Parts: sequence; structure tokens; C-alpha cells
Amino acid sequence: MRLPSLTRRAFGKLAFATGLALSVSAPAVMAEDYSADNPLKVAFVVHGTLGDKSFLDSAAAGLKKAETELPVKATVIEAGSDRSRWQPALADVTDSDYDVIIAGTWEMTGYIAELADEYPEKKFIIFDDAPDFSGGAYPNVLAIQYRTSTAAYLAGYAAAKISKTGKLGEILGVEGSTVLEFAVGFEQGAKAANPDVEVMRSVAGSFTDPAKGKELALAQFAQGADIVFPIAGGTGVGALQAARDEGKLAVGVDSDQAMIFADSDPAQASVIFTSVEKKVGDSLVTALDETIKGTAPYGSAILLGLADGAVGISENSYYDKLVPADVRAEVNEQKDKIVSGEITVDTAMGQ
Repeated sequence: MRLPSLTRRAFGKLAFATGLALSVSAPAVMAEDYSADNPLKVAFVVHGTLGDKSFLDSAAAGLKKAETELPVKATVIEAGSDRSRWQPALADVTDSDYDVIIAGTWEMTGYIAELADEYPEKKFIIFDDAPDFSGGAYPNVLAIQYRTSTAAYLAGYAAAKISKTGKLGEILGVEGSTVLEFAVGFEQGAKAANPDVEVMRSVAGSFTDPAKGKELALAQFAQGADIVFPIAGGTGVGALQAARDEGKLAVGVDSDQAMIFADSDPAQASVIFTSVEKKVGDSLVTALDETIKGTAPYGSAILLGLADGAVGISENSYYDKLVPADVRAEVNEQKDKIVSGEITVDTAMGQ
């Protein structure tokens, strides 16, 4: 994959898994001679802990992949659930001997913006959100965002087609734009498949409360939902467990969650018929590769979607087993129409 050569906010194509160079018009940070003996030193500050089996774990996995493929030395710092520790942890890392500092989501954007001004010699990558780059602000920050609604549409379409009750559930960690981005696409796709479908939406108010996620999922099942889509990080793990325990189905989020559970909890994996993947890890590998090459478009935000290969749905053995072939064919048709522009998918990101 390569990052598109775009300035400010970007909507363009991304050729996933290619080595094509960026246009010279992109703002870039000059390359240095990085090697195994002189690696690019990268720190990922987790505002929470790993173990969500989705979003944050995907980012950490991407950094491990970068270490195997690139002259990169990566360190992951888990700042914990106490919000008062997030800014100091990020500041400590920035003041240390790292070349690139990575963090994710709107909850960390303000801290990165402040530190980027204070440490102009450092590079920062924020994923799933962006600061305001207007007026040439933050030339040392690269923001990566994801049009996940385009992939969630496909999951919603499939869910509505295979639902026996015509009732689906969504569980949101919070009602932020990046979470709602999944929800609006899922709901639009479900309605396209079945105009009479009912989608219940619950908000947990936390990304780290599996018990709450399970409670909300059980309540939705009691109201007739037979498929749940948790968009809630660690909280969502509880919702997945509820689906497993109640013999219902679920849609995973951020990573291919069925394959994550396949070895450790086969019963859990068997009810996740697909996942809406936000390929954070892959996008970070590409961003670091192009940072090393000096072609990464720092000073801008890029927006990646279904047509770019940066988001998608999991089409694994569980998908093949639980989604009939005719429905899978319809989903592929919907995907082609989204990529071609025939179908315009709603967004919660104001763009």
C-alpha cells in the first residue's frame, strides 16, 4: 500500500501493498540513512492497554510487522485507563530518543498538536483523527483517517440478509465521529438489503468495560435482535461473548476478530460471521516505510476507504459458512457499486 500524495485533507486513491512513489508535490520530511544498525526509532503510546483484540492491537501488530520488514525499532507504551496519565506519557516519550511518535483517536490529537509545536524536529503520526492543518500548521504531523462506513455498509447488508428476526443490534463505545462512521454505514447497508430491518443502537460510554458490553448485547437479544455489531473496543468483547453464549451471531470490528479467537476460543470465533476491518496496522507500516524514504505526506491528513483497500470486511471460512453464496455475491455487487461511485455511502465525518 502507498499513501496518496495529497495535501491537507485527502480523499484520493490508495494502492494497497504497492511500492509506488509519491508525487513530488506531496509535503515530505527528508529521508535519512536508516539501517539495521541505525533504525528509525518509533514509539506508540496506547491511551489505555492492549488486549482489545481490535483497534489498538491492530496498531501494535502493525509495528511488529514494521520491525520485521523495515529498519525500525518500535516500542509500545501502555499509558493505562487513567486519562490523567495520557498527556504525561506522551510528553515523556516525545522528550526521549524517538524519531516518530504514534498515537490514535481524537482523545490524543490535542496532546499531539501541542507537542508537535514544541518539538518541531520530531515526527508524529495520529491515526483515526486529524488536527487542523489549515495555514500550514503541524508540518511534522501525519494524520491517517479511515472511511470505515464503506466497509460497514457491506457488513450491514450481509447482516440484514441473514438475520432471521429482521432485528440487528449495535453497541457503540462512545458517540464520536469515528465510531458513528461504522454505525451509519452499517445501518445504510442493512436498509439497502431489507428496508424493514430494525437496528437498535446502544451506547456503553466506555471502550474498556466488557461487562457493560455483554449487558447491552443481552438486552438487545431479549428485544429480538439476532445479530450484534459492537463498535466498542474492549467493551465489545463482552458483546461478542454474549452472542457466543446466546447462540446469536456477531460482526467483529477493526480486525478479523474471528481469526483472532479461532485458536483460543473456537466457539467465539464461530459466531463472528464477518468483521469490519480498519487496517490500522498496515497503514502504519506504509507510513513508516514512506517516512524512511522521505515521501510520507507530513503536514496533511489522508482519508482511506474501501476503494483504497484500507478498509473491508473479513471473507474467511466463517463468512463462507454462515453467509450463503447468493448473499456473498450480492455483497460483492454492492462493493463494486461503492468503488465505482454508483452507491454513495453515508459518513459521520463531515466530509
